[in-house]
Amino acid sequence: MNAIVSLKNATKSYLLGKVAVPALCGVSLDVQAGEFLSIAGPSGSGKTTLLNLVGCVDTPTSGTVEVAGHNTAQLSERELTRLRLHTIGFIFQSFNLVGVLDVYRNVELPLLLQGRLSGSERQKRIVALLDRVGLREHTRHRPNELSGGQRQRVAIARALVTRPSLVLADEPTANLDSVTGQNILDLMKELNRTEKTTFIFSTHDARVMSHASSIVRLADGRLAASAHSDAASQAELAELEPMQTGERLPRKRVGGTS
Repeated sequence: MNAIVSLKNATKSYLLGKVAVPALCGVSLDVQAGEFLSIAGPSGSGKTTLLNLVGCVDTPTSGTVEVAGHNTAQLSERELTRLRLHTIGFIFQSFNLVGVLDVYRNVELPLLLQGRLSGSERQKRIVALLDRVGLREHTRHRPNELSGGQRQRVAIARALVTRPSLVLADEPTANLDSVTGQNILDLMKELNRTEKTTFIFSTHDARVMSHASSIVRLADGRLAASAHSDAASQAELAELEPMQTGERLPRKRVGGTS
């Protein structure tokens, strides 16, 4: 089975003045199509950096990142844009909504850029999805008229509306109450089951980890061994030691998707 995401010895460093600060250190990881994978780890462990590399928002300092069979370092800006638009849905921790557009238009934007659906088809898909995330009554509100949790739900709807084969979610439930967060997770699990959508989450949330088909952990920019997705997972993860640079991650499946 081909991996939809494959990182080989991927590193990423950022310059702080004249000093190179490592964010990822030789990460090697394969994610198979249809996985519901949780990337766990404390703040500063490199979770967001990893998602940015997979999402073609950033490029590795060294090593390779392949998405849907494409080595992202070998793609032009236009090709990267097409890959993001047609393959990847990205739920940013900071929402990244367009302030001058209302909820409906924010969710519609990637569909307009794709140019594949008619106006009536777009409307049907958008309204159904906004209903699923509990924003049907807020379609004409702009982001500054919404709470943080509502903006998070708009960002989630926007990421899912194109029905991408890969969804990257950076702390997707961080701004949601427990009921709404559970509803969003249920929706994502449904898409994972019915559409075989691959999900990769970064999270501190035990609820998200409990839904995962497998869990990996980052610590100080390195991958650590896997853990079960159960109530004890966080305690288990906290005890795991970082792996050596470039070592492949042996992951244990948790439950599995149907």
